[in-house]
Amino acid sequence: MSSNSKNQDSPLTQQLSEWVDQASEYFAHRKGLLPLIGMFLVFLNFLLINLLPADWYIVSTNLLLHLGLLIAIFGMILAWAL
Repeated sequence: MSSNSKNQDSPLTQQLSEWVDQASEYFAHRKGLLPLIGMFLVFLNFLLINLLPADWYIVSTNLLLHLGLLIAIFGMILAWAL
């Protein structure tokens, strides 16, 4: 492997790197945003379970509950790292 391979990243890699840089800069100033969104999704899941029929996919799988927990935990880890 040559030393030039590091400088010749694909356009997709460069674009992904720029997106990660922008996202980390955005969330560095808004540390509580992702946990707040996660808590909102958990609460929304609670409402949907009580309002919608049990045979709906979003209710039977608790999709918003799981998504909300993942987003909240990821947000706490990201806030701790930043």
